Amino acid sequence: MRIDVWSDYACPFCYIGKRRLENALSQFPHRDEVEVVFRSFQLDPHAKVHGNKDIHDMLAAKYGMSREKAIEMNGQVGEQARGVGLDFHFDTMVHTNTFDSHRLSHYASVHGKGAEMSERLLRAYFTDSLNIGDRSVLAQLAAEVGLNQEEAAAMLESDAYTDEVNGDLDAGQRLGITGVPFFVFNNKYAVSGAQPGPVFTEVLDTVWAEEQEAPVLQTLGQTKSNNPGNSDCSDGSCGI
Repeated sequence: MRIDVWSDYACPFCYIGKRRLENALSQFPHRDEVEVVFRSFQLDPHAKVHGNKDIHDMLAAKYGMSREKAIEMNGQVGEQARGVGLDFHFDTMVHTNTFDSHRLSHYASVHGKGAEMSERLLRAYFTDSLNIGDRSVLAQLAAEVGLNQEEAAAMLESDAYTDEVNGDLDAGQRLGITGVPFFVFNNKYAVSGAQPGPVFTEVLDTVWAEEQEAPVLQTLGQTKSNNPGNSDCSDGSCGI
């Protein structure tokens, strides 16, 4: 079974959803036959690498709310994160452009470290308050997961893996993805948002039982509303 996961390293629900999927997979009897592939998505492709507003001010401006409301909303997301063993530090989080982090993820996948790199990038952003748009930081993170730091740095200074990232973005557009995380199981079922564990368990069992059937993409679980009022990352996914 293959699970394609569109996500962004600056999306809190992508980290929460990743952990919920992993928890469901840990109970799945065929977990050793499941391949998880992370696909690139950017919530804020125009973000600068340096000098952005802090997370609270950025969300307040993006969704037209007060800073106090943004702090409250982030606190609620932090509670969900703690529920799956994650520790989010919104007060010191560094909002940045994630394009290079996605390029690094593709590079790491080619070298057999894709899963480790994705986890490290998410932890760097949400827990360690590192700037994952800064190429020197990214090269250090690459070394931490066992990649060659100098080679990773050289890759980042080139345009390598730009086509791969853009390919993921284009594929997500064709699927109509406007919010992440977005999970596609065997090109047959889609799960939108950081759904509760039982939703992932259900779809894993269903896809495994029906994997020989012709792929027909269906959406299970709660999906993101098209109502702009639900675009505040409060419903289990983050949208552009």
